[in-house]
This record gives sequence, C-alpha cells and structure tokens, in this order.
Amino acid sequence: MLPGNRVAIHKSLEQLETFEWPAPPADATGLVKAARSLHKRPIGSLNAHELGRLIGQDIGLPWLLPIALNILRETVADQRLTGFYDDDLLTAVLTRKSNVWRSYPQLAADLKEIIPLLEDTSPYIHANIQEFLTETEA
Repeated sequence: MLPGNRVAIHKSLEQLETFEWPAPPADATGLVKAARSLHKRPIGSLNAHELGRLIGQDIGLPWLLPIALNILRETVADQRLTGFYDDDLLTAVLTRKSNVWRSYPQLAADLKEIIPLLEDTSPYIHANIQEFLTETEA
C-alpha cells in the first residue's frame, strides 16, 4: 500500500517526509517559493493546479499521485458534460519518469484505467499518453 492511501490528508508533505525545507534564498524563483509554501500545507487542501506544480517537480509523489489520480478519475464525467478537463494535472501525472511507474505499478494501472475514459484530449496530451503507455509496457 502506498503512503498516500494510509496517511491522513490533514498532514503536510513536510510532516509526512519529516523534513523541513530551508527558507529559499531571496532570489529564488516563484516556483521554488511556491513549492516550499505548498510543502507546508495539508495535502488534502491542495487543488489540482497546486498538485500539478508539485508533481511536475517530482515532489511528494508517493502521497500526491494517489490524490491526483482520484481527482482525474472523478473529473472524467465533467469532461463529458462541460468539455473541460484539467490537462495540466494530467500532463504532470503522465510525464513522470518510467522509474516512478515501476516503483508504483498500481498507480500506473490506475492511470491506465482512466486514460480510455478521456475524450477529446488535445494532441500534446495524446503524445504524453502514448509515451506513458510505451514506458509502462517495457
């Protein structure tokens, strides 16, 4: 079982990882500052955009990927009704390196169940999907 499936979502990544990141330098990028701030927030309070930012930087994957997959699964119906789907979160999840999916094969299987449910994805998402499927079949 993954940590994200058994850890209370009221905890922050900082608590889950038991590591406090140092304050970023004054000239740090906005992404670095945002990541540190998000690292201190309860993981259950993170929205799709915030999850995508952290996942895209390979931060907190054992805890955040399960949450992201739940969001993606739950919003598939919204895509059919509104034509909108959170491509940024989907891209962040799909583009993790193959070693992540080898480490968490159940999450890869879960994502493979979500992919066929998607309709009208953009061409760049098609490329990400194909790359993910290729990497997880090897």
